[in-house]
Amino acid sequence: MKTATLPSLRVDPQLRDAAQSVLQEGETLSGFIEASVRETIERRRTRAEFVARGLVSRDQARATGVYFAASEVHAELGGLLSHARAKVQKRVQG
Repeated sequence: MKTATLPSLRVDPQLRDAAQSVLQEGETLSGFIEASVRETIERRRTRAEFVARGLVSRDQARATGVYFAASEVHAELGGLLSHARAKVQKRVQG
């Protein structure tokens, strides 16, 4: 597969210095920028999928008239979070 280039980018010297100051050993500025672009793309895709699921859920609730109280949802999410934390803690200790 052929590679392509991203447009060159002019930035303030302070931004370039800040980016270079956080490079890990052996990491290049180009590699850092590429990783940052990949992470931003993934985050935006994830956010778009989340919003799409929310809109579908909203439409289903409107169509069926079935809604859930925020307190119920928060309680369920809290339980899932507690379970996940316990699992991680168990893995760390074991």
